[in-house]
Order: sequence, then structure tokens, then C-alpha cells
Amino acid sequence: MKFEGTDAYVATDDLKIAVNAAVTLERPLLVKGEPGTGKTELARQVAEALGVEMLEWNIKSTTRAQQGLYEYDAVSRLRDSQLGDDRVHDVSNYIKKGKLWQAFTSDKKVVLLIDEIDKADIEFPNDLLQELDKMEFHVYETGETIRAQTRPIVIITSNNEKELPDAFLRRCFFHYIRFPDEATMRQIVEVHHPGVKEALLTTALTQFYEIRETAGLKKKPSTSEVLDWLKLLLAEDLTAEDLKRDGANALPKLHGALLKNEQDVHLFERLAFMARGQR
Repeated sequence: MKFEGTDAYVATDDLKIAVNAAVTLERPLLVKGEPGTGKTELARQVAEALGVEMLEWNIKSTTRAQQGLYEYDAVSRLRDSQLGDDRVHDVSNYIKKGKLWQAFTSDKKVVLLIDEIDKADIEFPNDLLQELDKMEFHVYETGETIRAQTRPIVIITSNNEKELPDAFLRRCFFHYIRFPDEATMRQIVEVHHPGVKEALLTTALTQFYEIRETAGLKKKPSTSEVLDWLKLLLAEDLTAEDLKRDGANALPKLHGALLKNEQDVHLFERLAFMARGQR
């Protein structure tokens, strides 16, 4: 099984190598990068390219590792016992299978996405060490051991919000998705907005990279945000001439698609004010 990218996803050579290395080594692929650089979408495209199902486990601050294995609903069982329900005699009726259980017991290879693992408690990755390493876990309520029939392709994403434990990192193949250069960004734009006029695209991308490189910016706009911005520019039928800025207004057209907090908007307003003062 080889990943070579898809028509809907521009994968760089080093990203293809990372995906295929993780598949060959049968190790989880840990993907880091700025928000909006396509980490989650990578898992979907790997599943599509390889023709397999994808299971998605979205991690939140309250997510526990046990939820990925299974959850035992003791409260429902107690209630049913009080009501005389015959279901209480089979404990498996009260066990909810998690995403790892589903991936392990699938009769075909699947892609298992563990999305934004750094959102959870610091102990969360450590709590999954053995399960991801041995591809098995024990169900205490039933006494059975769940083993992976076909080892899933595990893709784990992180936004670098917190450091992950060394023991966890040792078990992963790591790849950092660098922010696309202009040539790669043009390929990405062509996939999502084919046929954009050259003058508009050049002006828009020039402004976009100038914004990203502005000193003091709190949140740099991402790939997904420049795609949204271009969609708006096309919807408004704006031209390269319309995008030109003067010293009186340093903010780009429809800047709300690119700048996502008031500090960054004020930064560009201050830059415009300073530019006017230097005239």
C-alpha cells in the first residue's frame, strides 16, 4: 500500500515518504504543524488513496484514553436490574466500543485518526502506549482480550499546544508539515480554485505572505484561511487592481478571512497610521 497523494490533496515528497514509512514500520504517524495546514485532511486522503475506511477520534480536553478502548455503563445496568430487564445478565450489553476497539476488530485495514492529541491531559498519550504498541487491550468486565486482526494505519495529529511524552514519541514516526512555499501554495490553490487569473493570484499570494511575515502578528493566517480568502475574492469578482493597498489602509480587502483577532487588526491599523505620518 503506497500513498502518492490524491487529486484533492497536494502532498509534498517528504510527506509521502513519512506516510509510507509509517505504514511500512507499522508505527503511528505523528503529524505536527500549524493549525490549518491539512493535518486532519491528510488522514482522510490517505484513507481515500488506499481505498480503506477511516475512523476518526476527535480529542477534547475532557477525553480519557479509556474512551478510545471502551466504556462500561454501570448506571444503565443498575437501572435495568431494578426494572427486571433480562439484558443485565450479559455485561456486554453495557459496553460501548471505542474507536480503537472498532479499528482492532475490523476485518479490513482501516485508517485510525486520533485528532489533536495535545488537547487532552498530559497523561493521555502515556495511557495509550501499550495499546498502540501491542495493538491489544484487556476488557476487565468480560475477561476478553481484544487484539488487532489487521493492524490499522494510525495517524495522530498535534498542534504543538503541549509537549508529548518521550516514551510516546519513541513509538511514533514523526513528520512536521512545514508551511507551504509559494510554489506549493499555487498547486494547492489550483486544486481548490482552478483557473484563478494569474494577476489576481500573484497579488493575493504576495499580500498573504507579507501578512504572515509581519512582525508582531499574534496569529498567522493558515492555508485554509487563504483558500477562504480567495473564495471570497472570486465571489466578489475582485481583480488584482482592487487588491492594491495604499498607505492609508494597510488592511487587505475582506481581511476578516485572514486576521482572526483584534490585536492583529489593530497592528495593521497602526502600520497604516505610521505610514501616513511618514509621508
